Amino acid sequence: MRAAVLHTHGEPPSHADHPDPVAAEGISIVRVTAAPVVPLDLLCASGTSYFGQPKLPYVPGVQGVGVVEQSEVVSPGTKVFFATSAGMAAGDGSFAERCAVPDADLVVLDTPVPDPEVAALGLSAVAAWMSLTWRAQLRAGEQVLVLGGGGAVGQVAIGAARVLGAARVVALIRSDAARERALAAGADEVVAFSTDVDELTTRLGAATVDVVIDPVFGVAATAAARVLAAGGRLVNIGGSGGDAATFSSSILRSRTASVLGYTNNAITPEQRRDAVTAVLQHAATGAIAVAHETVTLADIGAAWQRQATGETSGRLVLTI
Repeated sequence: MRAAVLHTHGEPPSHADHPDPVAAEGISIVRVTAAPVVPLDLLCASGTSYFGQPKLPYVPGVQGVGVVEQSEVVSPGTKVFFATSAGMAAGDGSFAERCAVPDADLVVLDTPVPDPEVAALGLSAVAAWMSLTWRAQLRAGEQVLVLGGGGAVGQVAIGAARVLGAARVVALIRSDAARERALAAGADEVVAFSTDVDELTTRLGAATVDVVIDPVFGVAATAAARVLAAGGRLVNIGGSGGDAATFSSSILRSRTASVLGYTNNAITPEQRRDAVTAVLQHAATGAIAVAHETVTLADIGAAWQRQATGETSGRLVLTI
């Protein structure tokens, strides 16, 4: 089969021939139709992540959409979303014509949402949805602040907060393009980022928020924690803006506020399935979406480089 094959840690994968996956007990074979290129793919392939160096060569791709070809639990021809452990454990991922997937990681799809859009939403949508519902336990009428509002997680968090009944959704953004994406996702207000934490706190200060969804951390999280309401919850998903933030003990205690962590690795396959299903129900109506563009599998090298340098207009999705 044709695949994106990584031969050197830290270098882009190349479009090449690769052995077909083999079905086994508990393993289904999926013909891949779409797979997003996400930061986790690049991190794992770098060989510098806490997962260790993946054995080479291997096919990256931690998630995808496709059609089941062989399976003992799902009928052939069934459309599915799936997650993989490519780069985190032995085995190949979704950047190929076919992928071997543990049966438990198949999510059967019954949606009119096109495959590339499903892939663009993917695990970013799971993180946003679960952070709001499971970790923050968002209640209707609360106010939400989304850090990194122009990113994939941020866009889903904005849309999800609205369908879950948030009274107001504010997005923190870094660029004009991110501003447009956040507004298109449904943000009531956008706030421009500042590296000066006091200045950023002032910009955010007009809104006291109940829930912060944070894929950024760093200065953004430091400022956001200062504007939490009584009983407020900040849920951290990632650290694209830095690995450390500073929180005031007096603010957290006086407001009985919470700082919570979240990772998709901590949820069950059933929770992942339910989150994907819920998000796609709203995506089908246009209430939740992620800006994306499609590229062919043969163009994986250029797509990888664009993801690495941030030269994208949205989520990059390989069509296969």
